Amino acid sequence: MLDTARQVLQDVFGFSTFRPGQEAVIEAVLAGRDGLVLMPTGGGKSVCYQIPAMVLPGTGIVVSPLIALMQDQVAALREAGVAAAFLNSTLPWFEQTEIANAFSRGTLDLLYLAPERLLQEDTLTLLGTSPVNLFAIDEAHCVSQWGHDFRQDYLGLGVLAERFPGIPRLALTATADARTRAEIVGRLKLDKPARFVSGFDRPNIRYSVRVKANANTQLLDFVNDHQGEPGIVYCLSRRKVEATAELLRDHGHDALPYHAGLPGAMRTRHQARFLREDGVVIVATIAFGMGIDKPDVRFVAHVDLPKSVEAYYQETGRAGRDGEPAEAWMIYGLQDVVRLRQMVDESEADETHKRVERAKLDALLGWCEVTTCRRASLLRYFGDEPPSACGNCDVCLAPPKTWDGTVAAQKLMSCIVRTGQRFGAGHVIDVLRGKDTAKVQQHRHARLSTFGIGEDMSDVAWRSVLRQLVGRGYVRADPTRFNALTLTPSSRPLLRGETTLTLREETRIAKRARSPAKTRVADFAIAPGDEALWQALREARRSLAEQAGVPPYVVFHDATLKEFVRVRPESPDAMLGVHGVGQAKLDRYGEVFLSVIAVHPPSAAEPQEAPATTASGS
Repeated sequence: MLDTARQVLQDVFGFSTFRPGQEAVIEAVLAGRDGLVLMPTGGGKSVCYQIPAMVLPGTGIVVSPLIALMQDQVAALREAGVAAAFLNSTLPWFEQTEIANAFSRGTLDLLYLAPERLLQEDTLTLLGTSPVNLFAIDEAHCVSQWGHDFRQDYLGLGVLAERFPGIPRLALTATADARTRAEIVGRLKLDKPARFVSGFDRPNIRYSVRVKANANTQLLDFVNDHQGEPGIVYCLSRRKVEATAELLRDHGHDALPYHAGLPGAMRTRHQARFLREDGVVIVATIAFGMGIDKPDVRFVAHVDLPKSVEAYYQETGRAGRDGEPAEAWMIYGLQDVVRLRQMVDESEADETHKRVERAKLDALLGWCEVTTCRRASLLRYFGDEPPSACGNCDVCLAPPKTWDGTVAAQKLMSCIVRTGQRFGAGHVIDVLRGKDTAKVQQHRHARLSTFGIGEDMSDVAWRSVLRQLVGRGYVRADPTRFNALTLTPSSRPLLRGETTLTLREETRIAKRARSPAKTRVADFAIAPGDEALWQALREARRSLAEQAGVPPYVVFHDATLKEFVRVRPESPDAMLGVHGVGQAKLDRYGEVFLSVIAVHPPSAAEPQEAPATTASGS
C-alpha cells in the first residue's frame, strides 16, 4: 500500500517525495498500529493521516479543536479533489444531515469533528453506520492537564479505544515534553503505539529575546522592519491587545485585534482577513493561533512573557511554515514575571498543579537569560541533541558579555533585608544608589549601611541584576504586598559568599537585512524582468481564491507560483511536474495559469530550466 500512498502524494498534493518522517508514520497506520507523532509546526503532520485515510477502505475521522482549523483544512482538501467534510455547529441542520448521510454512504475520505461533537452519543452512533479506517487526534497535547492548551473534552477521547477496537488511532502534536507524551498515551489509551519524534528544530526561525525598556518603541522598531509582511503579536491581556493594535495602526500597519472578548463575528472577520490578505498583522491573546495554517507568517512577537517554554514554542511555531526566514522576537521585564507568578498563585488549581506551573515559568525565565546558543537550549528542553551553536539567534549573533555579579547581588539582597523586605524595586534601587527621595527621608533609609553602596551602577544596571536574581529564584516579588521584594531560602549561600554568581550584560544585535516580501518565497529570486509575470500570477491566484472562498495559499503556495516563474511551463504535463501541482488543481486551475504564463514570455537572456525533481509533502 505504500506505493499507492506515494501515488496519492504525487497525484493529489503534487509532491514527488515525502518529507522526513512522514513515510514511516503512514506505513505504521496502514499496518493498523496506533501512533504518537511529534513533528514541528509546518513539518507535515496532516499528510500522515490524510493519505492513509484516502488509501484505506472507509473514512478517516480527524479530531480537531478549532472550527477555523477544520474549515481551512477541509477547504484545502476539496481544492485538491479530496472528498472531505466537517461537522460542527456553524453548519445549518440540513447541511449537517447531508454530511451525515454522505458518511453513512461511505462517500467521504475524511470527516473532521471537534472533540465535544465526537463525544456526543448520536455522533458515536453515526460513526458505527459506516467503516472508519482511522482516528487522527490533532493537537493531542490538549489532553494534558499540565499543559498550556488543556481542553476538557480531550479527556473523553479514551472512549474511542472501547467503542472502536482495532481501528488505528494517531495522536499528533508539535509540542510535548516527555511527561506530556506519557500523559497523551495514557489518557487516549493508545495500544502499544509506534512513536515518531521528529526534531523540534525550526532552523529558519531566528530567536531573539530582549529586556523590556520602552515596549511600544521596541515593538514599533521591530515591526517597522517587517513593513507589509504578515505577523502575529501576542499580548497577555485583552486591554493591551486593543491598545497595541491601535498603536500599530497609527504607525501605518494593517493591524487587527483578536481576543475572546470581541464579538464572534468580528473575530471571524479579522481571522479571515489575516488568512486571505497580504500584510495583515494580528494582535492577539493566546485565544488566537492554534491550527493556523497560513504558511507565510514572517514574524511572531511577544510583548509579554508567555507562561512556559511549551507555550512559547507553540506560538512562535506559527512563523515561517513555508520554510523561509522568519523571526520570533520577545521582550520581557520583571513586571511580567511578577504578574504571571501572581496569576499562578491566585488560580484555583491545587498546590501540585501550581508547583508545576511555577517550574515551567522558571524554566522559561532561565531560557531568557541563557548566555549560550538560545536554539540549542530550547531544543535540549524538549530532549533534542542540538549543535553547540546555530548562528541564527541573538546569542550566537551577538554573544553576551558576562561578569561576576556576586558582590552586586550581595549588595542588592542586603539592601532588601535592611529595608525590611517591605519595598518594591524602585525604592530599593534608590537606597542602593544613595538617592535622597521623599520616601527615603520618610523611612530614614539614608541611615542604613546599604545607602549609597551601589552608586557606581546605573538604575538600568541594577534592574538587570534584580531581574536575573528573580529569574534564578534568589529574590521574589510578593504580589500580595505591592510587589515587595523578599529573599528566598536559596539566596542564603549566595548572600553568605558560599557560592558565586555570573550575570549577563545587555547586548544589541544587528538587524537582519530586509528583503521585499515577494522574494522571501523560495531560493529563486524574482528578477526585474520576471516581476510582471510574478504579479500577474499572484493576481490570478487572488481572483481564484475569492471565487472559491478560500485563502490564496489554498490555491497554490507562493513557492509554487515562483516555480511557475522559474520553469514557465507551456503545457499541462509540464505544469504537473511543478512542486505543489496535483491532478485536481491542474484540472481546476491549470488553464488559467498557463494562459497567464503564455502572455509573459521570457526574454532571450532568460532561458527556461527544467522542473526541479526534489519536492516534499506538506
